[in-house]
Amino acid sequence: MLKQLLIGTAAAGALTFAGASAQAQGYADEDTGFYLQGGYSYLDIQPDGAESGVDTNAITARAGYQFNKFFSLEADVTSGIDDGEFDYNVDEDEFDLDDNNDGDFNDLISASGDIGLNYLVGVYGRASMPVTDRLDIFGRAGYAFVDLDAEIQTPGGTPITTIEDSEDGAALGAGLNFDLTESWELRGDYTWYGFGDTDTHAAMVSAGYKF
Repeated sequence: MLKQLLIGTAAAGALTFAGASAQAQGYADEDTGFYLQGGYSYLDIQPDGAESGVDTNAITARAGYQFNKFFSLEADVTSGIDDGEFDYNVDEDEFDLDDNNDGDFNDLISASGDIGLNYLVGVYGRASMPVTDRLDIFGRAGYAFVDLDAEIQTPGGTPITTIEDSEDGAALGAGLNFDLTESWELRGDYTWYGFGDTDTHAAMVSAGYKF
């Protein structure tokens, strides 16, 4: 799944770069100030020892401040718009999303059910490098917090219980940003989140406005 996300991000970047060949004039000169962005996110949540992860769709809103052409600070919040089905079938000793050791999620993770993303918030520093007048590549690093709920089901699909849990961890990402005009921009990026023993991968496509 990670390989597919990276390939998809690279393909989106190639298309954006092709569009940049229109020889834009000076849109990258607006390189300081606040910006807002919003768009669609695709997440894959996979615990260590699981045969596959949980795929879920979400929407993301982002706000940031660009100090110069190369550096900015930003924060984003993501909320799920559907639930992802899981059937981990892992040893409960190999996976512990629940860091308060009360045994709830850990004791039931070998079952099947649905996982919903309540919210994911993160704060990042972003370093950018201009490629053309309109196109930048960037990397970002920060810290994030995720809150999930899981509906545990019997093999026949009958709900047993619902559990809510949260985790925090480091976040690393990279992407491309393309200026449509002096104010409007398109962005595609990939982010990896290290939530305990669970790797979460996210790909996002968004539009934004620079003030």
